[in-house]
Amino acid sequence: MESISRISNLLESARELTLDAAQAARSSRSTTRSLPPAQLKKLLDSRNDREVLDGLRRVISMMYRQQKTLTYFSSVVKNVASPNLEIKKLVYIYLIHHAEQEPDMALLSINTIQKSLSDANPQVRALALRTMSGIRVPVISQIVSLAIKKGVVDMSPHVRKAAALAIPKCYRLEPSTLPQLLEYLATLLGDKQYFVAGAAVSAFMEICPDRIDLIHKHYRSLAKKIVDMDEWSQLAMLRMMSIYARKCFPRRKRSSKTNNKSADLQDFYGEGASEPASEEEQVVVLDPDLVLFLNAIRPLLQSRNAGVVVAVARCYMDIGTPEYAKTSVGPLVALLRGAQDIQQVALYNIVSVCLAHPESFVKYASHFLVRATDAAPVWELKLEVLALIFPYSPLQTKSLILNELEHFSRGTNKALVREAVRAIGRCAQADPATAPRCMRLLLGQITSLDGTLAAESLTVIRHLIQQDPQGHTGTVVRLAKNLDSATDPQARATIIWLVGEFAGLNGDDNIAADVLRILVKDFADESEIAKQQIVLLAAKVYLHHLNRETEAQERGDKDQDQPPPNSEEHPIARLWNYVLLLVRYDTSYDLRDRARLYKALLSVPQLATLMLLAPKPAPQAPSPSETRKGFMLGSAALVLAGGGGVHGLRGYEPLPDWVEEGREPNPKLRGQDTGRSEYDEKRAVPAAQMLGDAGSQGTRSNGLGAATAAGTGAKTLDDWLAEDEDEKAEDEDDEEEESEEEEEESEEEEEESEEGEEEDDDESSEELDDSKAELEGFLNG
Repeated sequence: MESISRISNLLESARELTLDAAQAARSSRSTTRSLPPAQLKKLLDSRNDREVLDGLRRVISMMYRQQKTLTYFSSVVKNVASPNLEIKKLVYIYLIHHAEQEPDMALLSINTIQKSLSDANPQVRALALRTMSGIRVPVISQIVSLAIKKGVVDMSPHVRKAAALAIPKCYRLEPSTLPQLLEYLATLLGDKQYFVAGAAVSAFMEICPDRIDLIHKHYRSLAKKIVDMDEWSQLAMLRMMSIYARKCFPRRKRSSKTNNKSADLQDFYGEGASEPASEEEQVVVLDPDLVLFLNAIRPLLQSRNAGVVVAVARCYMDIGTPEYAKTSVGPLVALLRGAQDIQQVALYNIVSVCLAHPESFVKYASHFLVRATDAAPVWELKLEVLALIFPYSPLQTKSLILNELEHFSRGTNKALVREAVRAIGRCAQADPATAPRCMRLLLGQITSLDGTLAAESLTVIRHLIQQDPQGHTGTVVRLAKNLDSATDPQARATIIWLVGEFAGLNGDDNIAADVLRILVKDFADESEIAKQQIVLLAAKVYLHHLNRETEAQERGDKDQDQPPPNSEEHPIARLWNYVLLLVRYDTSYDLRDRARLYKALLSVPQLATLMLLAPKPAPQAPSPSETRKGFMLGSAALVLAGGGGVHGLRGYEPLPDWVEEGREPNPKLRGQDTGRSEYDEKRAVPAAQMLGDAGSQGTRSNGLGAATAAGTGAKTLDDWLAEDEDEKAEDEDDEEEESEEEEEESEEEEEESEEGEEEDDDESSEELDDSKAELEGFLNG
C-alpha cells in the first residue's frame, strides 16, 4: 500500500509540474496580448496562485511598455503577504516602481515587509530589505535604518550584502541618518564574506569616501578579499585603495649610489689620480602594506572585465612603481582583441601608459599595425603608439614601422594619409639616426598629384630642415626645383618660405632672387597664402641685399673716390619695387597691409633684421595625446581630453596628492607590526603566532618572564614538536654525560685509593727503617 501511495504522490506532483509548465508557456505567448482591466483585476484578486502570477506578469509587462498600471495598485499590493516567492518578487518590483506616486498605499505594505524581515528563508529577508530600501518615501527612513541594523547582524551573508547595498539608498533618502549608517558600515567592512565586504566598500565610496579612518583596521583583510569580489566591487575597491594609499603612505625615496665600473688600468694600479665616479639614483621605497595590496591585485590583470584590467593599470601607474606599471602592459594590449568600442577606449589608456613607459610596448608593435576594418579613432591611436615606440625599437621593428607608415601615406583616405605623414615626421624627430631615410621618403612624395599628401609632406620636411638648417641646403634647392610641379597652395607656400629662410646663404650666389623673379611673373594667379609668402620672400631678399651693401661700405672694399652706384638700379631693388606695385592693386587688404608693414620696416634695416631674420626655434611635433597627460586611466576625461572646457568634465575628481612624511596615520592602526622591512613583503601571520604575540605583551620585568615570553610567543605546532624531540635528545645526552662523569669519578677514586695505599706502604717502610735503626743503636750502645 505504501508503494501505491508513493506512486500516486509522484504522479500528482508530475501533473502539477506539467500544468505549471503549460501555464508558463501559455503566459509567455499571451502576455503581450492586453486583457480588459476588469479581467486583469479578476486575475489579481483570485485565490489561485497561478492566476495571480499570470496577472502580475501581465501588469509588469504593461509597466515596462510604458502603459498605465497605477489603477491596479491596490489589487497588486494586497498580494504582498502571499507565501509564494515568485508572487512576492513581482509585487516588490511593482511596489518599488510606483511607491513615489502612491506613498500612502505603499505605507500600508510596510508592516508586511517588516514581517518578512524575520522570515526563515534568507532569500525572502534579503528581498524584503532590498524592497524597503527601494521605496523612496522619506517618512520610512528610520524604519529602513532599523531594518539595515537588523540585516547587519543577520546570519545569512546574502542579507548582510542587501543591508550594505541599502545603506546608500537610506542615505539618499535621509542624509541625517549618516551617523547611524557609519556604524553599520564599519561593521560590514570587517565582514568575513568577500561579497559582503565588496558591497560595503561600494557603499563606503558613495556616502563617505573621505572617512579613511574606517578602513585602517580592515585594510589587510580587504586587500586579501579583493580577488574574490565581483567586478563592480573590485572597481570600487581599487578606487578606494588608490585614495587610501595617497593619504596614508608617504612617497619615500632613497638614493642609491651606482659606481662607474669603466675605470681604466691606471686607476686600477693606482697610477691615476682620478677617482671612480658614482651616480646617485633615486629609488622609491614602498610601504610593506602598500606592497601587499599591489601584489594582491596582480591576478586581476587576467580579469574578463576590461574595466577591472584598466583599473589595476591605473593603480600601478598612480601608486605603484615603474616595475609594477610594466606588468600591466601585456593585459592592456590583450584588450585590443575585443570589440571596436572596447578597442578605442583601451587604446586611449594604452597611449596614456605609453607616454610614460614607451619601451614596454616595443615587443607588442605588431598589435598596433592598422587593419582595413579599423575605424578612424582606432587607427589614429595606433599610429600614435607606433610613433611613440619608434625610437626604442630595434632596427627590424623600425623598418617595419616605416614601411607601414609609407604604405598608408600613399593611400586614398586623406585623413589616414595626413596622419601617416605626421607620424613619419614624429619618428624622424625622435630618432635622428633615421631622419635621412624619413627625409628621402618624404621628398619622394612632394611630386604626388595628391595635394594633401604633398602639403603634409612639405610641412614635415620644413620641420626637419629647421632641426638642422646647415645640413639641408641642398634639400632646399631641390624643393625649389620642384616648385613648378607643386599645385597645392599650402605646399607652394611652404617651399617659398623655406627659400626665404635660406636667402642669406652664399651671398649673391643664392637662388632666392631668381626664384622670386620666376614667382613674380604669375603673381596674379597665385593663391593668397602663396602671395603672402612671395611678399615676405621679396622683403627678405631685399633686406639681405641692403645688409651686404652696408657691410661692403664698412669694410672699405669700394673705391672712396668713385661715387657709389645707385642702389635703386640694382635688379633686386627693382624686383622689390615691382612686388610693391603688384600688391598695391591686389584685392586682399591683408596683403596690402603686410606690404606697407614690410616697406616701413625696411626703411630701418637694423630693425627689419631683428624682425625678419631672427633665428627661429626648431618646431616640435608632440604626440597628439600630450594634452591627455594627468588624467586618470579609465576616466571619461581621458577619452575626451578634458572635453568640458576650462573646468573639465563634471564629476571628474583627480587623486589627492601624496601625504607628507610625518603626517601619515600611525601604521599600528592597520595591525601589530613586527619585523617590518623596507623591501620585503610582510608575510601572513598565523593565528597561533598572533595568540603568542598577544601573550608575550605582558612580560614581567625579571629574567624569568622574558625567558618565558621568548619561549612561548612565536611558536607553531611544528616548533613545539621539534622542541620536544630536542628536549628528549638533550635528556639522553645529559644521562650519557652523567654516566661518563660517574665513571670518571669512580676512576679518580680508585686512583686516589691506590695513591693512598702507596703512601701508606711508604710510611710503613719508613717506620720499619726507623725502628731498625733505633734497635741497632740500642744494641751497639
